[in-house]
Amino acid sequence: QALVPSSEWLQRHGLRRNKLSLSQILSQLGFRHRKDYVTALGKRVGSRYADGLFPQHRGALDGSVYNLTAKKELILHFVDCLTGAIELYEQRMEWLTSESRQIFGVIQEGCIVIVLDSGSVAPAEFDLCRDALSMVLVEQVTRIAKFNLLWAAQDLMKWQQQCTPVSEQAVKSALTWLWKLERVTAAGHPNSARALLEATSDQAVSS
Repeated sequence: QALVPSSEWLQRHGLRRNKLSLSQILSQLGFRHRKDYVTALGKRVGSRYADGLFPQHRGALDGSVYNLTAKKELILHFVDCLTGAIELYEQRMEWLTSESRQIFGVIQEGCIVIVLDSGSVAPAEFDLCRDALSMVLVEQVTRIAKFNLLWAAQDLMKWQQQCTPVSEQAVKSALTWLWKLERVTAAGHPNSARALLEATSDQAVSS
């Protein structure tokens, strides 16, 4: 799936975009039961001809009532459309909460710097962090334009001096650099902040 935010994904595949919201469906299955103002009577009067003639459904947020006139075939058509939409939403949710996206979310920027700060994690946890970073490099960074890695140790270390175009060779090089790092004790807040400032100093960085 494309590395797009959910807001953009919904613009393409959302219920309203595909005319599958409740109010949109109801307007295609029947007509709204209206109450119009009758000047001669000085009050709002409902359309009595529909009372008891059609099944009714109160489904809109404003409490509107719809008289349902659709045939079974049209209703089954919407059942199929909504079933497909549910399956699509489930696929999206499964994709959003799997692999590296479960930890990092969906990387949408074209140029990023990943700042590594192990803090006081144990050696085993440090390797788990590197596993997660390796996963995001392979699964998501390979699909953007440029990237860099910065190690927030006592002495800041960069994989490259500036953001590098993404390629298979570049990602392999970054993975090798990552796994050659040795865990150090917490760098401390000043160094962590300095690493973040250094990461954003590259004008090419999106975020």
